[in-house]
Amino acid sequence: MEQPTTPVAAAEELPGEVSLRPESLADYVGQSAVCRNLDIAIAAAKARGETLDHLLLVGPPGLGKTSLAHIVARTMGGRIHPTSGPVIEKAGDLAAILTSLERGDVLFIDEIHRLGKTIEEILYPAMEDYRIDIVIGEGPSARSISLSLARFTLIGATTRSGMLSGPLRSRFGNTFTLEFYEPEELAEIVRRSARRLAVEIDDDAARLIAERSRGTPRVANRLLRRLRDYAQVKARGHVTVEVAEAAMETLGVDRAGFDAMDRRFLSMLVEKFEGGPVGIETMAAAIGEDADTLEEVYEPYLIRCGFLQKTPRGRVATARAYEHLGLKPGRPQRSLFD
Repeated sequence: MEQPTTPVAAAEELPGEVSLRPESLADYVGQSAVCRNLDIAIAAAKARGETLDHLLLVGPPGLGKTSLAHIVARTMGGRIHPTSGPVIEKAGDLAAILTSLERGDVLFIDEIHRLGKTIEEILYPAMEDYRIDIVIGEGPSARSISLSLARFTLIGATTRSGMLSGPLRSRFGNTFTLEFYEPEELAEIVRRSARRLAVEIDDDAARLIAERSRGTPRVANRLLRRLRDYAQVKARGHVTVEVAEAAMETLGVDRAGFDAMDRRFLSMLVEKFEGGPVGIETMAAAIGEDADTLEEVYEPYLIRCGFLQKTPRGRVATARAYEHLGLKPGRPQRSLFD
């Protein structure tokens, strides 16, 4: 079951929903250094009449990588063609996408670190020379032909840049790392989204949502939608701080922004494994969750907030984790290897 603070799917992308994505860099809240450098790169490319260099966007889920890709395409006057690494399984799949691109279009590949090695090798000449080499036929009669491509911009998004191969990473002209948002930035995003959704919300309520959004705009927008539902049924549509508190309790989101899975993660680490160290595969098996999901979705926020330490021997709970759970640190447990 999807948790209310799990930043793995954008609610605003659902059919029939009002889009909460920013439409331009001027409308984009936060990530000031990224936006400033990207604005310069776009202005320079447009002044020269060129396409934008390929971009690599790095950061946890829900921080705005997809939104930035849409903004780039719109600003450069091209279309965006979104896909993801796991979807492109065959060379023919990528060839079909690349040959359909027009000059100035943006090919957005989410989870680009999950591309297969064969697919990566096809991307190399496409990114550098705007051509692809494909093999026609089989056996002795097979022959290779080279197809020219329109000049396009590849935007790759990844939550795990360390899994990208060196040759692929080196072919991106710009690499931008997105950071978690501050509460003030998220409160501004909540107020802007509330206006688009026609939700009446007090500033204190917007701040409360921001403080429990795990530093992630996608979570903030998702919580706002759930509070809109709660206020519509329980408070005539007006979201006050009291209504927000009551709704958060109903959703199971505590003051730290933790949901049931976060608390289960910490409880398992503290109570079952005596605070660690414990390997991620062991934690995943104990919780019943995929190890990649724990690493990409839950751990970054727990580490950033100082509840979890990631050591060479495994995960270790901090004093803040014990305090949050209302427990006292016990003796450390020996290392548990995967």
